[in-house]
Amino acid sequence: MQIWVDADACPAVIKEILYRVADRVPLQVTLVANQLLRVPPSRHIRSVQVPSGADVADQEIVRLLAPGDLVVTGDIPLASDVLKKGGYALNPRGEFYTNDNIAQMLTMRAFMDELRGSGVDTGGPAAFSQGDRQNFANSLDRHISKIQRESAGRG
Repeated sequence: MQIWVDADACPAVIKEILYRVADRVPLQVTLVANQLLRVPPSRHIRSVQVPSGADVADQEIVRLLAPGDLVVTGDIPLASDVLKKGGYALNPRGEFYTNDNIAQMLTMRAFMDELRGSGVDTGGPAAFSQGDRQNFANSLDRHISKIQRESAGRG
């Protein structure tokens, strides 16, 4: 399993958690962004810069993703594409996107886009909290442990 990060909008504290996990487990963590990213020196961490443009980083992640890989993203359409390709998608607040919840999330996103398009101020997401950070770390640890147990069972 590899971890792919939709890095343009990923909070710095989440990247720090992923950097520590990459070397501790070890796992390959790849950050994909349309800007140059500095990452710690590690053979398990790399960044990929893609050209600017709408959804270019998302398309690159989907292209490179293998079934069973994990993608960290807050982008619901990207999460949907990841699930269709057999990957796992986790948002920075520690919530997994699943086949059971993705359709509802896509519908809500479209509804909110429509409201904003008609001039309604929908506000933004809640501020990123210490609890969100902890939820992410816990969800990530549980997922990695589950994958490791499954791999050990096959080996």
